[in-house]
Amino acid sequence: MHRRKALRSAALAVIAATASAWTMIGPLTAETPQTAAAKVWPTKRVQIIVPFAPGSATDLLPRMVFEQVAANVGQTIIIENRPGGGGAIGVSAVAKAEADGHTILVHSNALVTAPAIQHMPYDPVQDFVGITPLGNVPLVLVVSPDKNIKTVKDLVAAAKAKPGAINYAAAGIGTPPHLTAERFRLAAQFEGQLVPFKGAPEALTEVITGRVDFYFCPLTVAMPFIREGKVLALAVSNSKRTSALPEVPTTLEAGVPDSDFDFWVGMVVPKKTPRDIVARIHAETVKGLRDPSVKEKLSKLGVEEMVMQPDEFDARIAREVPIAVTLAKAAGIAAK
Repeated sequence: MHRRKALRSAALAVIAATASAWTMIGPLTAETPQTAAAKVWPTKRVQIIVPFAPGSATDLLPRMVFEQVAANVGQTIIIENRPGGGGAIGVSAVAKAEADGHTILVHSNALVTAPAIQHMPYDPVQDFVGITPLGNVPLVLVVSPDKNIKTVKDLVAAAKAKPGAINYAAAGIGTPPHLTAERFRLAAQFEGQLVPFKGAPEALTEVITGRVDFYFCPLTVAMPFIREGKVLALAVSNSKRTSALPEVPTTLEAGVPDSDFDFWVGMVVPKKTPRDIVARIHAETVKGLRDPSVKEKLSKLGVEEMVMQPDEFDARIAREVPIAVTLAKAAGIAAK
């Protein structure tokens, strides 16, 4: 009991996402002796690489979860942001890292969708093995209250009234918010102009100012601004409503068939990582995810549990590859 209390008190608080490109979580002292089973992982400092800028949904979830994991395992965990190249810089770094479980990639399903849009120096199936999704993050269709658009029907009507004039944001080319917007646009049958940004905070800012007409924003980022009335939530992209915004319909309910799109954030490691280490990382991550304090934080942001076994997650990633390619071709944005 004293040892567990000491480990918990030694864990560092997570630094604000915008304060640094990396955050250290966990004890700064020497490793604590562990049982024989626990020695599989971690045996040294763990590095979590996020291939996007601070403040994105992909960045926020691991900061919440791995503070608890660090306390549980008694080891330092560093979260490092490596944005650039549509995620390629951070992803490639993990693909080439030593396969010992101490370098982990936390990515969204942009891991799968980005290669459908542009040529990437990695293969989501051949280069990685899954650990588990950290959660399903609803994407919420937001507009500025000053746009005089109150419903999805209003938005589609405005877009069709001036073909090609409406614009929409995406946090990067080939990301889930980008493909969600394309799927919605194709399903609703209107033309528009994509305005890409480096991250969700920048994209959301442009919607708030009215310079961008709409954006499918991760709910984790949009929620504070929805509560403050700075943006209006028209719909969510999930196939069912989110408990965080129960009054907001899905795009399907709003009258746009075949427009739903799930956005997950999950963990993968280099392909050759031993299975016992994969199993250990999975177990400790799930333990952290299901800690009551972590569950409460994630729930307030609308993040829905999506725990999978490693082989299940691998199968999902493989299944999503052809789906992303088909959607990219339909939208005319497939890699040449």
